[in-house]
This record gives sequence, structure tokens and C-alpha cells, in this order.
Amino acid sequence: MVTLTASPPPKARQAASRRVSPLLLAFVLVPLAVEAFWVFWPAIQGVYLSFTRWDGISPPHNVGLANYRAMASDPIFRSALWHTVIWLVLFGGLSVVGGLGMALLLQRERRGIGIYRAALFTPVVFSLVATSLIWQAMYQPDGLINKLLGAVGLTSWQHYWLADSHTALYALIVPALWRQIGYVMVLFLAGLKGIDPVLYEAARVDGANRWQQFTQITLPQLRSVNSVVLSVIVIDSLRSFDVVWSLTKGGPYHSSELLSTYMFSEAFQSLRLGYGSAVAVVIFLLALSVIITYLVRAFRESES
Repeated sequence: MVTLTASPPPKARQAASRRVSPLLLAFVLVPLAVEAFWVFWPAIQGVYLSFTRWDGISPPHNVGLANYRAMASDPIFRSALWHTVIWLVLFGGLSVVGGLGMALLLQRERRGIGIYRAALFTPVVFSLVATSLIWQAMYQPDGLINKLLGAVGLTSWQHYWLADSHTALYALIVPALWRQIGYVMVLFLAGLKGIDPVLYEAARVDGANRWQQFTQITLPQLRSVNSVVLSVIVIDSLRSFDVVWSLTKGGPYHSSELLSTYMFSEAFQSLRLGYGSAVAVVIFLLALSVIITYLVRAFRESES
């Protein structure tokens, strides 16, 4: 005798399919709780402290917008803000150009190509403090850079690179780029590997040259990677601290002061943690505005 079992009604099956397993909830909620405790809550506290006067010992005293009004009349803050914009433009722009250029040169699989990729990526593995010590030795008056300039007959170019207020900021961008270009190169290499080679073959059949292939195929296909690269560069630019602090500490005479170093010195050396928190909020708003502006523009271009 064959026994027939009644199948559950459709509503019961839908309810069972929508039921979320406790294990899945744990995998989602536990990281979210950790993120909220270590990231979101300190960020909210930082915003709150920006409206207070606090030395880290006594209770915070609410001062409203006094810290932000003080920033508006602070010449060192204005100088640090301008230096941060210069750093963002030069460091960000040269990182994109250098990283994309290296990725285009090293995208094809050839014998020994992995050695060149590893050599360019090796500085990323070094700590920023170790990188700073290497470049500090190179920038010394009797260091490698001045010796090379003297060896090729450019003795007039020899300089006290980190001690001169006119060259200190730009000298700091070089070691930062030395470390960043390899990282950006890896991001672009991943994007280039995802482009269908058939597109280039069709373009060559139509008579497109290399520049036309680059502008009409490569750049549009890298649009999703560009948003990641932009986010990484903006965040790394605005949080650049180790290289600057290790080499110049924002000097001489605040000529290489960035918002990140000024925030640190005000908060933890001058013990003006409320004012330092206000500077941190400005850094966050500056990064958010750049990223949102790019994303809005990218979305409008994709919809048109």
C-alpha cells in the first residue's frame, strides 16, 4: 500500500523559506556589533567632543561652536588645510597616473614579469616608519640624492630638502608615492584583467590606434575600479601622518603641516582634545565631500 503525505501549504513553505537561520544572524550581527563598538561609537564621541573643551583629564565642558570659530581664525589650521589640499591633488593625481601606467606596462604575461610586479609592490609591505627612515637618510645633506646630483654635475640642485620650508612638503610626497604607486598598480591590474580581449581585437579590426583603444575601451571598462581607487587615495591622503611626522613633524615652521599632524599635535601634545576632535571632523567632511562628488558624477554619467 502506498501512503501519500500531504505537502505543506504554499504559505507555510514561503514562511519556512523566509526564516533566517540563527547561524546566519550571528555571522551578520557579531561583526556589525564589533564595527559599531570600535568604529561608529568612537566616531560619534569624536563629533560630540568637537563641541567641548577637554584636556583629557577633567570632565569635558560644552563650548558649542567655539572650536570651529577658533579654526576660522587659526592661521596654522588654514595653512594645514591648504597643504592637505596640495597633498591630496599631487599625491592622489601622481598615484593614479603612476599606478595606471605601471599596470598598463605590466599587464601582459611575460617571462619574469612577476619580478617587476613584486618589486613595485614591495614598498607597500614596509611600514611607513621604516620607509621614513630610509628616505630621511637619502634626504640628508650628504645623502644619496645630493650625491647623485653632484655625480651628474647638478651641484646647484643640491639642497637641504627637509630643512627648507619651500621644499619640505614636496619632498615628503616622494616617499609617500614610493609606497602608494605599487598598491594602486595592483588595483588597476585587477581591473585590466577583467576587460574582455575581444573588445581590443574588434577595435584593431576597425582601425583604432592605441590611444583610441585606451580612451574608448580601457578607461570606460575601469569605471568601477576608479571609484575604489579614488576612495583609497582620498582616505590615504587625508590620513597621511606617519611619513610626515617621522620626517618633519610638520616643520619647519609648519611648512609641511597637514590636518592629520595638526590634529595630533593639538590633541595629544597641547592636550586640546576638543579642538583636535573638531579638526578630525573637518578631515572627515573633506573626505566625504570628495567621494560623494565623484560618485554622484559617476552615477549621472552611467545613467546618461
